[in-house]
Amino acid sequence: MPNVVALRPADDVGAAALEAVVAAHRHLDRCKLSANTVKAYRRQIAAYVAWLAEHAAERDDAFADLVGAEAAVTAWRRSRIDDRAAPNTINQGIAALTLMYAQVGLRIDVKRATVPKPGEPDALTTAEQGAVERAAARRSARDAAIIAVLLFAGAREEECARLEADDIAITARTGTIRLHGKGDQVRTVPIPPTARARITAWLDIRGRQPGPLWTGQRGALTISGIVQVVLAVGADAKLPGLRPHRLRHTYATRLREGGADVAQVQALLGHASLDTSARYFRAGTAEQAAVVDRVFD
Repeated sequence: MPNVVALRPADDVGAAALEAVVAAHRHLDRCKLSANTVKAYRRQIAAYVAWLAEHAAERDDAFADLVGAEAAVTAWRRSRIDDRAAPNTINQGIAALTLMYAQVGLRIDVKRATVPKPGEPDALTTAEQGAVERAAARRSARDAAIIAVLLFAGAREEECARLEADDIAITARTGTIRLHGKGDQVRTVPIPPTARARITAWLDIRGRQPGPLWTGQRGALTISGIVQVVLAVGADAKLPGLRPHRLRHTYATRLREGGADVAQVQALLGHASLDTSARYFRAGTAEQAAVVDRVFD
């Protein structure tokens, strides 16, 4: 049995949770994590404390000692799995709670959720891609340009939202877009003629003055605004629930289909690891069947 040293009475879980949250927020205010990660950690911590309040009777030792803390986080992890939360989301929560508990002297070690090995990416088919492009063009020049940035430059939703007019460089024959990615990493991505035409059409309406690239009736679009545009385009294209990450998957898949190697995909998508890019090189069953038919025809 481990040597358990109680830090506080078991019935003081509410006060202990508040103390831990305050300490975690203080740490997050001065740490070097990205703004998006800090925001996500705060959200995860708040969700855990709310869950703990609902289960106070059986988890009254959640801050009493290491055993109680690990048992509480493990139970929370199990509840998230039961709710069918994504493994990456659960693991982000465990990381946030590990940080929180560390601020009050409890160094928990909780097993992460298993992340399934990625197989065939959730890319749009050629027909679906065409439907999305047509739906966006029917909506507005701005929406067509947003879809073009996501689909032909592989931008993440937050990268798309951060774009300024000065990040676009288009001439008669060339074009690039400067994307501000995770960890303040900046990459410049070439954009094909189709995307250049759609972005130029939007700039003709918006104007070339400096400032946020995407504007609406209430000012610059936020990340949520970008997501809402994609959802609306998806609905019009009969692809309900379409999200920006699926357009990014489509971009990467088209690169691989066109002959790009894994290092090129990594550079264009801004992946920190080759392993992340390698998922796009795991062909699905439909593509494998097509290869066999072509080779042995």
